[in-house]
Amino acid sequence: MHPVSQKDWNLFADFARELAGLAGRTILPLFRNPLAVDNKLMEGFDPVTEADRSAEQAMRRMITASFPDHGIIGEEFEPKPARSEFCWVLDPIDGTRSFICGMPTWTTLIALAYRERPILGIVSQPFVGELFIGGPYGSWCERGSDRRGLSVNPATGIGNAILTTVAPEIYRSEKQRRVLHQMCSRTRMTRFGGDAYFFVMLASGFVDIAMDAGLAIYDIAALVPIIEGAGGIVTTWDGGDASRGGDILAAASAGLHASALAVMKSC
Repeated sequence: MHPVSQKDWNLFADFARELAGLAGRTILPLFRNPLAVDNKLMEGFDPVTEADRSAEQAMRRMITASFPDHGIIGEEFEPKPARSEFCWVLDPIDGTRSFICGMPTWTTLIALAYRERPILGIVSQPFVGELFIGGPYGSWCERGSDRRGLSVNPATGIGNAILTTVAPEIYRSEKQRRVLHQMCSRTRMTRFGGDAYFFVMLASGFVDIAMDAGLAIYDIAALVPIIEGAGGIVTTWDGGDASRGGDILAAASAGLHASALAVMKSC
């Protein structure tokens, strides 16, 4: 039996939907409007906007008011230590580069972890009105009153697989670049630029392999329950726990996952 009952999980899921709605209402008035962009790095470019900060602050206030003992880890502010076994993991705008370009592939990522393992994940794209939710009791997509269950649909072998990742420039080390080159060479087609959307498209049955390099906990925690709830597999490149971040591989079947790990190991 799962450590969190379905009744309690449903209550948390309803609350997470409200969090996502709050974030959307905070972010959407700023989307495709003039907006100052700050760079979080002295060298390189890691953008952040008022939309990122305001949405995370709003979600933090709501969590603290409803679950004062729960911890909070977010991209834009310092962690709030937990006084219980629960911790929320927030990325108010995953895909800030897409956001500032006016592209609707950014999402709000919300996870609830129990004993450091994510048990609930939400990916919300309020501009197109989609919300993906998943956990131990299944994964589905909600759009208005429509609710559709999610299930992977794996290709027959890595040579027939659709591979997705954010961008070549995130593969910074020689090893990472070799992995990207080999994976692109071994698969049927590669698509770039979809941010977290690629991972939920894997859970939706449209993508076979999704991978990224150097993800933080808030980039991946919400995606793990959705992928696993749809029958997929997500690990680090060495087969370890993906939920804390790192170099991440998600696959629509055990066979594709094993094939991809073998390619990565050979690099």
